Amino acid sequence: MRKVFFASGATAVATMGGAGAWAALADDTATGGAGAAVSPSGAPSGAPGGGAGGPGDQGVTEDFFGLTTDGKRITDLFTIHSTGVATAPVISAAEAFLAGLTDDQRTSTQFTVHSTEWRLWSNVDSYARQGVSLAGLTDAQKALGTALLKAALSADGLETTEKIRRINQAAGEATGNTDAFNEDAYYWTVMGTPSATEPWGFQFDGHHLVVNYFVLGDQVVMSPCFWGSEPTAMEIDGTTVRVCHEEVEAGLAFINSLTPAQRKTAIASAAKPNESMKAGALCDNTVQAYEGLRGNTLSAAQRKKLLGIAEAFVGRAKADAAKVRMAEIARHLDDTYVTWAGGIADDSAFYVRVHSPVVWIEVDCQAPGPLAGAYDSTQGTPTQKHVHAIIRTPNGNDYGRELLRQHYLTSPHHN
Repeated sequence: MRKVFFASGATAVATMGGAGAWAALADDTATGGAGAAVSPSGAPSGAPGGGAGGPGDQGVTEDFFGLTTDGKRITDLFTIHSTGVATAPVISAAEAFLAGLTDDQRTSTQFTVHSTEWRLWSNVDSYARQGVSLAGLTDAQKALGTALLKAALSADGLETTEKIRRINQAAGEATGNTDAFNEDAYYWTVMGTPSATEPWGFQFDGHHLVVNYFVLGDQVVMSPCFWGSEPTAMEIDGTTVRVCHEEVEAGLAFINSLTPAQRKTAIASAAKPNESMKAGALCDNTVQAYEGLRGNTLSAAQRKKLLGIAEAFVGRAKADAAKVRMAEIARHLDDTYVTWAGGIADDSAFYVRVHSPVVWIEVDCQAPGPLAGAYDSTQGTPTQKHVHAIIRTPNGNDYGRELLRQHYLTSPHHN
């Protein structure tokens, strides 16, 4: 039988035998401290909802609890175990990156592994970020950062990050606003100290691009990750650069594989509002019931297409880490739900959410935003030319938090 516990502050986790573990995580709250009450009702107080991602109050006012369906967290989904993922290259690359920084840069970039800084990310350009920006790095230091991304991400993942930054620069130039939109307005932070045995991780954070990467031994948690672009295709130096098309195409392939009866269950609305995202930035504790079509009603071919949506995101990690993550998602496919809003034609704007005990994915085609001048657009009309997309790990394991909690509970040197 699965164990659950309710969101009711740090006193709740103490009942799981983890009071000492959570004391070690006390600085996860930006205000209030370890005993601050949890209000698992969506965005933190004073912050924007869903996918806007800030700037809001630019803070986190809740204890971390994680995404749940009803304010109760399933606690036996994630365990510390060997996965066979090769994390040594990421460790080495992170050590080299930190060693390449000046003392002042390192001080502003490195935080504790349980720091609130994990949660202070946003896809919005104007958000006030911590760490060191690419603009503040030398070419040699930038190369060390690229090497870290290359060690953590697949070729597709690295290419996606580079394309998002290139389009951000080109769109900024097209709209005459490179102060806000450019390829160097992205920030590095490192949580903890790179180690083969102790927990640590890094965050790469900027407009339309956020990568959170947690490491504990040979276990990797790469979530939340936000991928987006406006526009999603642009001619740069004579070549068309396209990004975020994999998740759009995978979503459309799935919805069009369904029977009319299945689509009736999956499609909540034929209309697509401007913004539909539920668990964007500053929404770590979103409560959202399952909605739509359940995975156990799908044929084998349809299940494969549903997994294809996850693969579009998970495949941006190294192959070994992606294999472990996809196996985890597949194990819960029967309990995976898909809900849809919008059209189903090849060029339709739509929203899709894939939601299970272990994965949360949203793909949201939005109306033209601040970079609308860079492409043909109709104000107020959602389009595939402006996409926001996110992957998360529900039930408390975003940022590897559940593994971190278990590490503090079970490691003798933390007792």
